[in-house]
Amino acid sequence: MDKQYSTTTTTSVDAGVEPAAAYAEFKLVGCKNFIRTNPKSDHFPMHCFHHVEFWCGDATNTTNRFSWALGIPLVAKSDLSTGNSSHASYLLHSGNLNLLFSASYSPSMSIPSSASIPSFSFSDHRSFTSSHGLSVRAIAIHVDSAFSASVSRGAKPIFPPILLSDNKTAIAEVHLFGDVVLRFVSYPPSESFLAGLEPVNTNETSYEELDYGIRRLDHAVGSVPELGPVLNYLRYFTGFHEFAEFTAEDIGTTDSGFNSVALANNDENALFVLIEPVYGTKRKSQIQTYLEHNEGAGVQHLALVSEDIFRTLREMKKRGGIGGFEFMPSPPPTYYKNLKNRAGDVLSDEQIEECEKFGILVDRDDQGTLLQIFTKPLRTIQEPTIFIEIIQRIGCMNKDENGEIYQKGGCGGFGKGNVTELFRSVEEYGKLLEAKHLTLATTT
Repeated sequence: MDKQYSTTTTTSVDAGVEPAAAYAEFKLVGCKNFIRTNPKSDHFPMHCFHHVEFWCGDATNTTNRFSWALGIPLVAKSDLSTGNSSHASYLLHSGNLNLLFSASYSPSMSIPSSASIPSFSFSDHRSFTSSHGLSVRAIAIHVDSAFSASVSRGAKPIFPPILLSDNKTAIAEVHLFGDVVLRFVSYPPSESFLAGLEPVNTNETSYEELDYGIRRLDHAVGSVPELGPVLNYLRYFTGFHEFAEFTAEDIGTTDSGFNSVALANNDENALFVLIEPVYGTKRKSQIQTYLEHNEGAGVQHLALVSEDIFRTLREMKKRGGIGGFEFMPSPPPTYYKNLKNRAGDVLSDEQIEECEKFGILVDRDDQGTLLQIFTKPLRTIQEPTIFIEIIQRIGCMNKDENGEIYQKGGCGGFGKGNVTELFRSVEEYGKLLEAKHLTLATTT
């Protein structure tokens, strides 16, 4: 079941991948045999994640839904009221997290030069949403300069660098995987989010006071049909290093599984995870199911960091039935029986009780502890596409060269000990839906 990759894999340049001979050989060795190192190999300076842009059919209602569900206020916009007749874009912001939601206006009224995001295209948006519905179009990273360095190393150019209306901020895009782009954003440190988006008058929204403690994007997970070519492509043009890897033997169940590799930048504060399905298992891998419903590769989920996951979930649970997000079923009570033995030195008895109450999964590595929980799919809960992961990392606190305290990236790992439990939960949920569909087909 497990695939092993080497430089014998080839993919066309047109797909955004250079000839395989250009890459260093690698082979998945699994979690137990993987040794983490940081060669500081980035090909361009990368500071952090900048924003994530969703493309959708209705930017207004989608923005309101995410704001209400996640407790992140609307802070800026670009739409007809600001002179943008090409598309509507709305920005949610909390801490270091920026979520942008965009939808096109009718092409009959569109003036492309009015777009706040110059790379926005009506035809691309229509094709994207027709195939993927609500989904992530762009993962943006804050860089000094990256487009030329990336393209010279095989990145497929999507949109060349262009200055925005402030003549200070530049954006550019290259192909990432599927219909998702990697967006480069460069700007002076003192500048605002993106020129062209105007601050929202707090009287225009009833959600401006929402704050559930979600503060940043920890990692983005992409589902792809085949891991090797995409991993080689991304690793070669960015220089990002392998941060973790799992094979089906590490994290699968008797029904299904996947292979996965996480990549990180030099500072390890931006993590990209790629996953592929494993074939020939008892049931179809949930990753394969995602690829079918999403009509190709795409962002499977985003992991958002909470400064207090218990507070975040208390607030999110209040709103789960009225426009908020629902969560995957909790693991069985047996999961929590040994939690005190596994994490009692980090979590209090009250916190362990809260973990069971909310269905929070707990895992740890040799450096720290990870608390995590997953929402049901966001498009429709019956369709296994994009979802959100809420996490809190505990431990791994260091000082930088200026004496500032920061948390080391990936502290507590990626929940290897929890993935099997998550898979079982997803599989049981899938079986329930299949049973309902079968009953419906039988009675109609």
